Amino acid sequence: MIAGQQARLAVEFEARQRQEQTEPGTESSPGMAEPGQIAPALAKSSTPSTEAPGRKRPKEHTLGVAEQIALSRGESPHRGGRLLGMAKALVIEMPHTLAALDTGQLNEERAMYFVKETAVLTVEDRTAVDEELAADTGTLDGVGTRGVIAAVKAAATRRDPRSVTQRASHAASERGVSLRPAPDCMTYLTALLPAHQGVAVYAALTRKADALKAAGDPRSRNQAMADTLVEWTTGTPGGITGVDINLVMTDRTLLQGDSEPARLTGYGIVPAAWARKLLNREEREDSRVRPARGEASASDSRARKKGAVTGRKDAVQELKVWLRRLYTAPDTGDLVAMDSKRRLFPPPLRRFIQVRDDTCRTPYCDAPIRHHDHIIPWHDDGPTSLENGAGLCEACNHTKELPGWKAQPRPGPRHTIEITTPTGHTYRSTAPPLPGTNRPAAVCL
Repeated sequence: MIAGQQARLAVEFEARQRQEQTEPGTESSPGMAEPGQIAPALAKSSTPSTEAPGRKRPKEHTLGVAEQIALSRGESPHRGGRLLGMAKALVIEMPHTLAALDTGQLNEERAMYFVKETAVLTVEDRTAVDEELAADTGTLDGVGTRGVIAAVKAAATRRDPRSVTQRASHAASERGVSLRPAPDCMTYLTALLPAHQGVAVYAALTRKADALKAAGDPRSRNQAMADTLVEWTTGTPGGITGVDINLVMTDRTLLQGDSEPARLTGYGIVPAAWARKLLNREEREDSRVRPARGEASASDSRARKKGAVTGRKDAVQELKVWLRRLYTAPDTGDLVAMDSKRRLFPPPLRRFIQVRDDTCRTPYCDAPIRHHDHIIPWHDDGPTSLENGAGLCEACNHTKELPGWKAQPRPGPRHTIEITTPTGHTYRSTAPPLPGTNRPAAVCL
């Protein structure tokens, strides 16, 4: 029921924002519109009828509404966009699905699948599917998520098989590769490919693994396939040559066997022993790597493979290690300041911001950093400095430039940004703590 109310409020909120931006002089207010006062123009703009069949409905010109909804709900901007799209479809085109959400016969996730699987249909066909699968007909009784998806797909295909088929052809444009953390210092590397390409890649890896096993390779089939994928992609069995790996750790973790975890940029926290093993493969824990006297806590190690590979017992025979010393404040873990007179951030400063911020600095957004941006824009005399720099994903950087959005540095325990939305709500983003940052002491009662 609450999810249904949130959907209605999201549509009302976009209607208010659209009205304020199309009618200059309208007073902005953080309050919501009166229930039931959805702008007719919004409904009209949300019911496209001339797009090519089988194509996903085009994104409208952004108003920053999805991003504001995401911040208020504690979700990522991407998730905020999906929630707003679902809300508009339910409120304007799918009243029966919205009613099922109100009564608890559907949860928010399953309602989102109703919207997703009917996205390629015309408004008339989507409304027909909504009526066909109405909760009061008993179609949703005892049905799980997979059953819901199957039922909606079947109904959509019956209504417009041509559009559903053409969507499959169009889906190839959404191919891509993603990376997300997995437990125990592992990652999920996922490729979304057209079916024939995915089958071909998997078959090639399988054939290679079978040939290695037949030749006496001691690795399991899955291990051989994974190692072959790394070798074919990077050009080396170890997958390290030519690729920078930013590993942030304290000098105590590196040199004194301390248990303070390290941070692998682009992945997250890793155990101290695992980090040392990565740096000291093939017994390279020698005395050549020593910090300068009085050096502060954080060190960024960039590892590259140097030697050739002999056999398959060890992918990395020799690993050369460089240390880049990054100084932090003793108590807060905040990195020291750097500045530049250039408009664009120079490479050393970009690397510095990348290590400090780790992921996009917008609250709740964990997307990889794509843009190194001025918090106070350059055209507003914002300096090119570490304090005025932030790592953002591409979508959040564009959102920041929309009318009514403001960002500025604020005092904090570490680098802190205050974001103000067009409705006047404020949110703070603090850089994640680096290894070695002092934590507040526990209070015993």
